[in-house]
Amino acid sequence: MFGEKNRFIIVVSRRPLCYNTRAMKAEDRNTAKELYKDLRRRPWQQLWTQEVPRFNAAPAAERAKLAPVIRAVAVVFAESGPAAEAQNVRQWLLGLLQDPSEKVRRYAVAAMPKIGAGAAEEQKLLSALQTAAGEREKKFLSRTLGRIGGPATLEHGLAGEVEQKVKAGIARRQSPSAIRIDAVFPNSPQLLIHLRGRNGLEQFVADELKQSKQNAKFDLAGTQPGKVAIVPKAPFSIADIYAMRCFGAAAFVLGSVETAGESDSVESLAAVITSDLSLKLLRALTAGAIRYRINFVDRGHQRAAVARLANRIYAKCPEILNDARDVTWTFDIYTHARRQWVELRPNMTPDPRFSYRKRDVPAASHPPLAASLARLAGRFENEVIWDPFCGSGLELIESALLGRVRSIYGTDLSAAAIEIAQSNFAAAKLESVPAKFICGDFRKIALAGPQPTLIITNPPMGMRVQIASLRQLIADLFTVAAKILKPGGRLVFVNPLSNPPPHPQLKLQFQHKVDMGGFECRMEKYLRV
Repeated sequence: MFGEKNRFIIVVSRRPLCYNTRAMKAEDRNTAKELYKDLRRRPWQQLWTQEVPRFNAAPAAERAKLAPVIRAVAVVFAESGPAAEAQNVRQWLLGLLQDPSEKVRRYAVAAMPKIGAGAAEEQKLLSALQTAAGEREKKFLSRTLGRIGGPATLEHGLAGEVEQKVKAGIARRQSPSAIRIDAVFPNSPQLLIHLRGRNGLEQFVADELKQSKQNAKFDLAGTQPGKVAIVPKAPFSIADIYAMRCFGAAAFVLGSVETAGESDSVESLAAVITSDLSLKLLRALTAGAIRYRINFVDRGHQRAAVARLANRIYAKCPEILNDARDVTWTFDIYTHARRQWVELRPNMTPDPRFSYRKRDVPAASHPPLAASLARLAGRFENEVIWDPFCGSGLELIESALLGRVRSIYGTDLSAAAIEIAQSNFAAAKLESVPAKFICGDFRKIALAGPQPTLIITNPPMGMRVQIASLRQLIADLFTVAAKILKPGGRLVFVNPLSNPPPHPQLKLQFQHKVDMGGFECRMEKYLRV
């Protein structure tokens, strides 16, 4: 009985011990996080001259607990460390690859890319890979080699995801890629192109296509909220698409697959992404290596899913390389009605249509919205245009680009905004259009010269730029417009109020809801009668 009782006690006592072990591990992780947060806030000089010597002098068991020092040194150096110290930091990290603590070695390996590594560091990591103690350490070494590796890593025979990342890195350094914006793609009537943008701007995108010379190259195929579909009817270039200004981004529709089991979806999506149509577009419209990223639009960050899909794409077509930096193409994957739709989008950053936008102000207009407002306003001969809240000047610039403008005025309470609007206007190369920018309250400014024929603006709405009373501001805008506009002139603006104060001299001609990034406003056009 005595032995049985002892055995019973031993069995029962195991559970609290296991729980305590888990609690201790969680406590260790929390302690490491807090230590890193504290070190992360310290200046570089303090980390390098105080914390690193303290770490080096600590006993082996203590060094493992102090491993967050390694991460903090790498991150802070990448942000503010002097370039002259880079080699010393690299040598310190390389020395830690021999540390008896596996945790210290892992931290040193993970920190290496932040400092900048070359062929010498690559060889050291490859040597460490040969002697790595376990799979976890090998995983960290392989991951880091994928980020910094070159030809030596490829010769080492690391396959799969690591091989693809190394090739992408080599391509990025040796064969920088770019979109061939002027390259002509042959007529392909079965190709569908989506012009995506803010909900509410579809009408302006469709009208712009119908009224421009691009109508000779594309037919309108349909509109949905936030999306206009067009099909080519003649050979075209990306420049032909981006000659239109009212949409946000263009993408080629490659096809769709049924949402099925994960392995089936990966295989089906990889087949669409490596299809003949996809490869024809990529080869014809890319200069340099073809590098891309994957974006599951409706599902947020999907790192594991992206990795699985990228590996399958690479297995089917090693010519195109998944990369996370400076890529020319994005495969956007949308989920709708039990299907996944794949679109190929050129990364047009900066957008060539709005290259004049050198600087910005808080709550500035979205460029396609400014272009849509300008199109809504229409155009008279000898137009005199005023923006009472000019901000970074986008509405004025987009209006001037439509032509037939006699003069332009921009006013704003912010002196910084006036300076930015002037610099953007200069960058737009509109020297033939006289423009005057004035810092001051629109209610108190007397504009010299002829009466404005157009007031066009996207006023502050009190979210990022505080105002005393939004309702009073809009009421004052109506009052000033009725007073200053030339008869027959127009007031075109984004109205945040659903029931604006009426004014007998302003007749509403157009009203349409538009998404302003999470809330709706109305694009409105009034005629001065």
